[in-house]
Amino acid sequence: MDINDFRGLATIFTMVAFFGIVIWAYSGKRKKKFDEAANLPFEDEALHKKTQARTGDDKQ
Repeated sequence: MDINDFRGLATIFTMVAFFGIVIWAYSGKRKKKFDEAANLPFEDEALHKKTQARTGDDKQ
């Protein structure tokens, strides 16, 4: 086994890992969690507005 065999195996392993991650990311089972994660910045904004209303601080 020489270095070229190792490079070929490394390429195949990398391709399999890449396609595995793509399938995992686009699977329907993950959609709900990804949608929740996408809305996290907006939840922080709502918390900020609630805190401002409670303290009476209207400055930005």
